[in-house]
Order: sequence, then structure tokens, then C-alpha cells
Amino acid sequence: MAITLYRLEGCPHCEYVVDRLDELDIGFESVWVEGLHSKRDEVKRVSGQRDVPVLIDDERGITMSESERIVEHLDRSYAPA
Repeated sequence: MAITLYRLEGCPHCEYVVDRLDELDIGFESVWVEGLHSKRDEVKRVSGQRDVPVLIDDERGITMSESERIVEHLDRSYAPA
């Protein structure tokens, strides 16, 4: 499983996603981004916008932002039935 999370240190929305990934025991790679929106070119390249968190789920072919949507995706796709 290849999950990548673009995140910002100290971002509560990012930590919300990280907490859910940990609860579901999902391994992921963190990509730490710059604090300034204008410096987040890599985030814009992969997601079309500069806000974080951004999750890339290669297994499902999904790139998404917004912590609530990301957690819903994780629960729908990876939580035990």
C-alpha cells in the first residue's frame, strides 16, 4: 500500500488525519511542506491547490484534500468491516 500525506508541522487538520492513519494501522509516507502557501509548489503540482493535508492513495488511484474527506475515505476503504 502506498499512501503519501502532504502535511505541515503543527497543523491540527494534518494531525487529525495522522491520528486516523495510526488508528487504522496504515503505513504512510509524510512529505513535510513549507509554511508559506507560495512555497508549496509540490503540493500544487500533485493536487492542483496549495492547502494541506493532501493524501495520495496510489492503491486506489485517489488524490484528495480536506481532512474530513480524507478520514471518510480512510474509513470507507481501510476500516475493518
